[in-house]
Amino acid sequence: MLQRIQTIFLLLIVISMGVVLGFPIWEKAGVGPTETARLTAFQLVYTQGTQSQITPVYYLALMALVVAGVSLFTVFKFRNRLLQMGLCAVNAILLTAIMGFILYLTLYKGKDFFNPDDQGNFLFGFFAIVAALIFNMLANRFIRRDEKLVQESNRLR
Repeated sequence: MLQRIQTIFLLLIVISMGVVLGFPIWEKAGVGPTETARLTAFQLVYTQGTQSQITPVYYLALMALVVAGVSLFTVFKFRNRLLQMGLCAVNAILLTAIMGFILYLTLYKGKDFFNPDDQGNFLFGFFAIVAALIFNMLANRFIRRDEKLVQESNRLR
């Protein structure tokens, strides 16, 4: 049913992915005010003075859209809880892959830009991914609880 708590968590995943698409994920400032590096869901921008080096990372945005789509699809599959659990597992794998790509881009590629001792700062978009992972775990937990409740009621008949 749509009024279950897992629906709220699944919709919060969709909102979190919208935040990832709209806000920066990581930022690093150099010793001078003109040296910056910034990661969004669409590009990694390194600016030094008046020159900018832009690396497209559209796969992050695409994966965020897929996670949002799978979560929205999962909301409407309330009659098939086993499918919902499987879709939540797919979301967990995709969210983990997004986190892996972000950590690679920030900790390894970002280190090459300037000041290798400074790791930079994770911003609102990164924490939205962490929140989406937590919401996905909670949604899966409540879906499993509903499935267990249905199985126990079938046993009593």
